[in-house]
Amino acid sequence: MAEKIFSMTNKLDYTTPSNWHAYDVEHIWHPYTNIAEPTPVFPVASAQGVTIRLADGRELVDGMSSWWAAIHGYNHPALNAAIETQLQSMSHVMFGGLTHEPAVRLAETLINITAESLQYVFFADSGSVAVEVAIKMALQYQVARGKKNKNRLLSFRNAYHGDTFGAMAVCDPVNGMHSLFSDVLPQHYFADAPECNNQGVADVRQVSQLIEQHHPSIAAVILEPIVQGAGGMRFYCADYLRQLKALCEQYDVLLILDEIATGFGRSGSLFAYQQASIEPDILCLGKALTGGYMSLAATLSSEKIAATISQGEPGNLMHGPTFMANPLACAVANASIDLLFRSGWQQRVNAIEEQLITGLAVCKKLAVVNDVRVKGAIGVVELNQAVDLHWIQPRFVEQGVWIRPFNNLVYVMPPYIINPEELKQLTSAIYNVLSEMTAIAPRELSNC
Repeated sequence: MAEKIFSMTNKLDYTTPSNWHAYDVEHIWHPYTNIAEPTPVFPVASAQGVTIRLADGRELVDGMSSWWAAIHGYNHPALNAAIETQLQSMSHVMFGGLTHEPAVRLAETLINITAESLQYVFFADSGSVAVEVAIKMALQYQVARGKKNKNRLLSFRNAYHGDTFGAMAVCDPVNGMHSLFSDVLPQHYFADAPECNNQGVADVRQVSQLIEQHHPSIAAVILEPIVQGAGGMRFYCADYLRQLKALCEQYDVLLILDEIATGFGRSGSLFAYQQASIEPDILCLGKALTGGYMSLAATLSSEKIAATISQGEPGNLMHGPTFMANPLACAVANASIDLLFRSGWQQRVNAIEEQLITGLAVCKKLAVVNDVRVKGAIGVVELNQAVDLHWIQPRFVEQGVWIRPFNNLVYVMPPYIINPEELKQLTSAIYNVLSEMTAIAPRELSNC
């Protein structure tokens, strides 16, 4: 076996992007990729506003907000300044036994802008970890009440809550991305995906039966409010949330809402649960929390949950990430939320929604399209076949846009600062590429 020789000397010529790009292809695992047949990766030189500039000079209008997080676009002076200012005092201190002003300020803000019952904040590293913490909160709460048998969760088909093991266990077990691990994951209950009729009336019969039958063993229901994200980009009505909340109260079950994707305006309201006029017992936030600058998430809980856990055994909430409440991340989160409230975000999101409705409507006539739907600053074109990323990703780049489809979904969640011309480029590119896809026989497409 060949011995690896230790060396700190970089041998690549980093002034030539093609060199380090080739090294990336050979050695770096990107999200959900196969190293034997890697999907295309495009070297980025810089990003400004809603524009991603590739190393070869091409400029792309960003339709993804870097996986839904960069709501203010890139390289924003207010967010840059927040990090630069914070850096002068401290980049990080452990949160065990220490605290700092950016974290306290952020906690106060989150408590002020979320449901009145949410009074305690746990800062985590990422959205997946925020969900792990929420699950622990729910389970510890039940144990502290002397109800150890309430140790399972109820989740939903088409749900996605993250990639760590606890989060994977409440993702769709059949059609989700984690079926490979099904034999080692904790087993939970799953209801059908939320459904509503054309009048906005929810069908809760099946979930009602599950809760009625299994509530002695259900600690909490976990759900993405109004929008199911990576599990299918599905939208449903507020009435479903209202009825689900009533069922949880009736049967002594907690309600965890995962707003990691929908929080901070994406669905048209500041938080999606507000459209149902309900309050969750536990709320998970992330992604846009820092405006896409740094990884940070938060799990908020009611005083009832925090007090019950603290009075039980062992009394402590059993979680504590090393980089919890990182001062740089908290500082930029404070600046991002302040910027959001000063930006007229609701008018911006409403304008994006209106333009997405008209701009994507033309896709309905294409043979490969099954459905077109829009909610807030989310536009979705659902196809009747899975996309081939090897074929479709370069097509979008040729159109001057960055759109990252998955499964049979081509969608956009652009930064709120996008202007009408840039948004038109995104919707036109979707129509153009799907038109080309329609013209290609499925067999030819799979051989591209």
